[in-house]
Amino acid sequence: MDSKDKDHILSLKVMRLTRPSLFTGLAVGCDARDLPGDHLNADIRADIAIPQGLPNTGVGHMLLLPQSFGNIYLGETFSCCLCVHNDGNETIREVSIKAVLQMSNQRVPLLGEEENEMLHQLEGNGTINEVIQHEVKDIGTHILVCAVSYLSVSGDRLSFRKFFKFQVMKPLDVKTKFYNAEASWPDLRKIYMTVGTAESDEVYLEAGVQNITSGPLCLEKVELEPSPYFSVISMNKISQDSNTLVFGRMNVVNPHDTRQYLYCLKPKPEARSNPAALRQATAIGKLDIVWRTNMGDRGRLQTSQLQRMAPQYGDVRVTVERIPNVVRLEEQFEVGLSITNICERTLELHLDFLEGGGGTEWSGVSSHSLPSLQPGQSTNLSLSLVPLQTGLQTIAGVRLTDTFLKRTYNYENLAQVFITNEKSQEKEAFFSAWVNGTVPN
Repeated sequence: MDSKDKDHILSLKVMRLTRPSLFTGLAVGCDARDLPGDHLNADIRADIAIPQGLPNTGVGHMLLLPQSFGNIYLGETFSCCLCVHNDGNETIREVSIKAVLQMSNQRVPLLGEEENEMLHQLEGNGTINEVIQHEVKDIGTHILVCAVSYLSVSGDRLSFRKFFKFQVMKPLDVKTKFYNAEASWPDLRKIYMTVGTAESDEVYLEAGVQNITSGPLCLEKVELEPSPYFSVISMNKISQDSNTLVFGRMNVVNPHDTRQYLYCLKPKPEARSNPAALRQATAIGKLDIVWRTNMGDRGRLQTSQLQRMAPQYGDVRVTVERIPNVVRLEEQFEVGLSITNICERTLELHLDFLEGGGGTEWSGVSSHSLPSLQPGQSTNLSLSLVPLQTGLQTIAGVRLTDTFLKRTYNYENLAQVFITNEKSQEKEAFFSAWVNGTVPN
């Protein structure tokens, strides 16, 4: 950007500071049997800007200085150099340079707004250079306002301003989906054996990050900063013990391509102890994304607070707290349930067993009343089942009845358990080790 006012002895130039790009050219070759023979190919081989061995790619190995203002994307750092030149031979005193960046909703001072501003003295044909930087945090139209004031040779205070307009564009498109987990799946090897709770506190976030710039981007970091209610587990690594991402060490995303990220959020212990507050917690956290362009320019973007629909638990919440992974056929086992009152009144509940489990049957009194539950209070139950069929079997569930409102809550498919008739302890130990991911290589 170049500007000069003929009425002033000083002129102002504003130059954006950007990294160079790789030289690209049009490689025109021909077959040796054509009329030009090998002349065009010889010219290509003699071009110093074209890498050896790759004459027809059009991508050179030499750096090219920027020829235009270029694109500016949200999250990048805008850098420019303000150059004030004295076009005369006399010395100009008390030269002041100010720069302000104006957006639609705010005004950001970048230079010369200090109380003890330094005034420059500019010799004849001399130059003052000032570099300013600003991390761009808003999209849309930006106006860089540069003001220069000075004391003329005659002693008059003169000033002029220049305006430079540019657009800030969006580099990434982030789309999110939330899933309230019905079952907890901490490891792929436990898919067939893991407990599936009737109501899980876990929330899964799927985030799609799309590159909408004109060039490739290297995503250095895509992390979820959870809200105070949750802790987060990133599910984008080969394993939890490894730092290797599923996308590889160099996560390069071409224009219009999308990367899918998955995170599991679990309530913190203090949030679990307050179910009513947890039910109202809709803020999940913020995505923090850091990337670099193909020439190494760094950008950073943080989303606003991600919101989800709060799960509707009603007045009662039931979770499976304890269950074995593997049980033997016809050998009784225990299931631990936690029942929590998340309403604001005392609950009088009655418990009934549901039928239809198929592979398991409840053992014990099938219908009985539970102790009164105060608001926020929980009670733990230990219930017995008898496995009747081998394989992966589903536990039917229970029914809770609010005796005051005559309202019923059915909790079907409480959990799944693997039933085996294998009597060999050695084989069972190996199977359990495989379930827990501790099988030696």
